[in-house]
Formats: sequence, structure tokens, C-alpha cells
Amino acid sequence: MADVVPSDPLASEPPPALLEAIGLTKRFGALVANDHVSLAIRAGETHALLGENGAGKSTLVKMMCGLLQADSGELRFEGAPVSFPDPAASRARGIGVVFQHFALFDALTVVENVALGLPRHEGLAALAARIEACVHRYGLQVEPYRLVGELSVGERQRVEIVRCLLGDPRVLILDEPTSVLTPDESESLFRTVDLLTAEGRAVLFISHKLDEVRRLCQRATVLRGGKFIAEVDPRRESAASLARLMVGAEVPRTPRIVTHELGEPRLLVKNLNLKGDGSRGSALIDINLEIRAGEIIGIAGVAGNGQTALFEALSGERLGGDAEAIVIDRTPAGALGPTERRALRAGFVPEERLGHAAAPDMRLSDNVLLTTHGDGRNVRHGVIRHSVLHAMFGEIVKRFDVRFGGRDPKARRLSGGNLQKFVIGREVLREPVLLIVDQPTWGVDAAAASFIRTTLRAKAAEGCAVLVISQDLDELLEFTDRIAVMCEGRLTAPVPVEETSREAIGLAMGGAETASAQGDADAA
Repeated sequence: MADVVPSDPLASEPPPALLEAIGLTKRFGALVANDHVSLAIRAGETHALLGENGAGKSTLVKMMCGLLQADSGELRFEGAPVSFPDPAASRARGIGVVFQHFALFDALTVVENVALGLPRHEGLAALAARIEACVHRYGLQVEPYRLVGELSVGERQRVEIVRCLLGDPRVLILDEPTSVLTPDESESLFRTVDLLTAEGRAVLFISHKLDEVRRLCQRATVLRGGKFIAEVDPRRESAASLARLMVGAEVPRTPRIVTHELGEPRLLVKNLNLKGDGSRGSALIDINLEIRAGEIIGIAGVAGNGQTALFEALSGERLGGDAEAIVIDRTPAGALGPTERRALRAGFVPEERLGHAAAPDMRLSDNVLLTTHGDGRNVRHGVIRHSVLHAMFGEIVKRFDVRFGGRDPKARRLSGGNLQKFVIGREVLREPVLLIVDQPTWGVDAAAASFIRTTLRAKAAEGCAVLVISQDLDELLEFTDRIAVMCEGRLTAPVPVEETSREAIGLAMGGAETASAQGDADAA
């Protein structure tokens, strides 16, 4: 029998394009965000859009869904020229978008938030039934009557996806959909995407997780500096070759080996307990932790198991009442607020950068002031020292390669990765002795992620104690020294990275160690 030669999917007759961009160009002053970019999203196909943060991906998507208007070029839907003056027009044609930054109201329930995003009025009971049917079909685990303010970031992401799916889109654009999902949740989403494309829909998948792109997508368009670089079959590429196309060079790995002596404890957490506020996994139970100068400790866990509550307790956003439960650099801090803890040279980077770490409608220079006003440099006797403030702003931009258009844009104008570099840079330049970072590389491209990890590693080498909360096990295994696991509000004892494995961490994330400890206690 003759050998069967597999067909080349790029050479075979492609399926028809549902949505096509032809030579789109968009300028913001002197910045050319998109320079004659073309892209075809075809029926029955999952197409990846790849590029560094600031490569022009978000601008292209915004033009394709009516949020921005192109300066030149053309959009076509099912082969016919089309214009989308606003997002409502694109949704009416069957284009759904799930953006990386959420548009949800904390004070409303899931079903109320979903109702606000749908074009027609529908009773909440009927809508809740549709949500539950969608959840049952796609396994997205959304509870219609939960308050959004009680949800983790991962749960909020699922709400956005469900809201989009209820609009029955023909083209679905997913912007970093798995950034805050666990591996199991990501696999569930992949099954959803496969089902949608099997129905003849088209999916545009934007992700910095290149292994996911290789597993899920049939085609990938790569942008760099606002220009089209290549269209490839990601299944025939390696993650390293895709990263090279995106960056234009090799992406280095982050060194993890400790080459410096560890110092005294910078953070001591002793029997920290925090009552729940009604949301699942928000209570903390007997948390004990020590981080010494010069080390990085990682905390793994499935979203909703207390990580957000732990960050808020350590940053001073939620107070437990016991001053001795949290000690920062030898000073009892359990009863102190965020500004007072920053005065002890602690730095905090929350997982939700837009709205929590940065005020969306404030300029970047003003956002510098949010966490530095108590340092005595930018504010003196109640008066803002604008020259000092802008000098610090410029140093952040230069040292951390924060890219944007204009001189001092609003925070919401930055791409996710550039905003993350800005937020981390703002904290690092304060020269903290303790730095607590929640999801440091969520939605960040490979080069920026490497830069952020290397920055944190360098701060540890200078004697800073670093705590990293992340759902990315590969990230934690790559550059932390010890790893602990959060499960149901409890924290396991940190273990050296070289003495654990993905399997052991996965079991702890599922509650194996917690269950064992509880069983021993019950037996006693």
C-alpha cells in the first residue's frame, strides 16, 4: 500500500471567510497601531491572533467589532463590504467579543449583568434558566444569582463568556480567555470552542499561551509592531518558533536558582483567620507563612479558594483585627491599612490591574500617585510635587519598557501587558522590602512575562521578599523557590520547588492534603 501523504491545510481550499479584514490601517497621532493588516476568520475554524503586548491585536479587534473605525482598508462579512459604526451593529451581525478586561457591575447578580448585555428585554427567571442551560452544555460553572462582587476573576471571566454565548454569535472573538482559568476549566472551554466551530461558527482566539494555540487553532496570524508578519499553521510550529515570530528574537527563560543568602523574615503570618463575606472560598483558616529576605514563595490554587482574601488580608484591604497575625519587617501590621503597610516598605500588585491596581480614566502619571503619595517624595505638606511625579513616571516607562501612544494616556488606553509592566514598575521603584504580586503575568506576552519574572527574581536577589499568587503552575515551577497551595481557605506548608511536582501540587489543589489533615484531626 502506498504511503498516505497528509494534505496541507494551508494549501487546500479554505472554507469561506465569515469576517475578513483587508488592509486595515489605524493611526493614533504619530503612532501607527495597525499598518495595512489583513486577516480572514473562516467558518468552522479557530484562528489565533498572536503578537506581543502593543503589537496591534486589540486595535484590530476593536475595528472588527465597531469600537474603532479604520483610517483605511475594508471589512467584509460573508464576502460583502460592511461597516460597523458601533458595537451594537457588529453584535447584530453575529459578532461576539469577550474582552480581557471585564465589563461587569459588582453590586448586581450574574443574571442581572447578563441581562444588561443583551439587546432585548427578558424576564430574569427565564434568563437564569437559559444561563443554566448554557452552563450545563458548556460546563462553565456559573451561578445565576451570585453577586458579581463575590466572584473571583476566573469566575467573572466565565460570566463574560456565557453572556457572549447567549447572543448566539456566528463569529466569536476570545481575548485571553484562559488567562485566569485552571487547566481543567481551560479544557472545558476548548471543548466549547470545538463545539462552536463544528456548528460552522468561526472563532478568533487571542492568547499568549502558545501551547494552547498549538492544541486548539488551525491557523495563526502573527503581528509585530502593528504589521502583518506571517500566517502559519500553529500545529506545525513549536512554542519557541511562534514566540520568535512574535518577538523577532529568542525569548530567554527566567533563572530560578538562588545564588544569594537568605536574610531575616520580611513577612510573618501567624494563625491568620478571616471570616467569609458570603462568597465561596473567601474565608481564611489558620494561615501560617514565613517569607525571608531574598526568596520568592509561590502560592498555587484553583480560583475561588481564598487567594483573593489572602491578598486583601496581606495588603490591608480586609482587616482581621489581630495586629500580631501579620508582621511586616518586624512590625505588627495586622491592624494597619494599605497606606500604613506601604510605609513599612511593602508593595502590592493585585490581580485585577484595571480598576483595582489602576484607575481606568486617570492618566498614567496620576496613577503613579495612587500608591506613592505616602512616600514623602511625590507629595510634600499636602501638595503634589508634579516634577518629581513625572520624573518617576518617566523612569517607570523607560526601565520597564511600557509602550503606549501619546505622552501621558489614560490607563485604559494601554494594552494589558503594558499596563501590568507599569503597575509592577510603580511598586518596584518604591524599593520595597516585601512585594506581594497576584497573577503577575495574566494576559502578558512571552517576552513581557519573562521580563516581569526576571524583575521579581532580581528584586529577591537584592534582599526583597516576594510572594507570588498564580494559577499558572509552569510559572511557579519556573522561578519560585518554594510553593504552597491554597484550598478551601487553608494554606499548605511551602515546600522547595525541587522537592515537589505538578502531580503533587495538583493533588493539593484538589484538597488531598487538606482532606488528609482534617481526617487526622477528626480521628484524634
